[in-house]
Amino acid sequence: MQQVAKRVAPALAVLEQAEGFRVTREARRNALTEDYVEMIAALIADKGEARSIDLACRFGVTQATVAKTVSRLKREGFVLAQRYGDLHLTPAGIALADQARIRHQIVVNFLKTIGVSAEVAERDAEGIEHHVSDETLKAFERLTR
Repeated sequence: MQQVAKRVAPALAVLEQAEGFRVTREARRNALTEDYVEMIAALIADKGEARSIDLACRFGVTQATVAKTVSRLKREGFVLAQRYGDLHLTPAGIALADQARIRHQIVVNFLKTIGVSAEVAERDAEGIEHHVSDETLKAFERLTR
């Protein structure tokens, strides 16, 4: 009987670990989408337009990489793009960009509250904002009010 209990406990631990990895993989997939729509929104706000070349420069990637990602974002309903033209966000893209910007700011505020410099908080928030759970994000927000 004791051997059965030993086998069940590790099996549950494996399932919990697998769930953690699944959540992390999903966050990585979402991070790229969120970064792109957030940057498109920022470029439009700053310059009045967003173009693929601007994204390539800001992200430090090739225009081919941007084209591939923008094509996916178009298929997913976040971006409208004309060939060689401006990029525009759909209502879903605008909502996602707003959500990403809010998450980013909550993480930045939290990091600054615990003593991280503004520059480092901005940089670190770029990774954390995509991987932190809603529960943790709400705790960050409560602590910074």
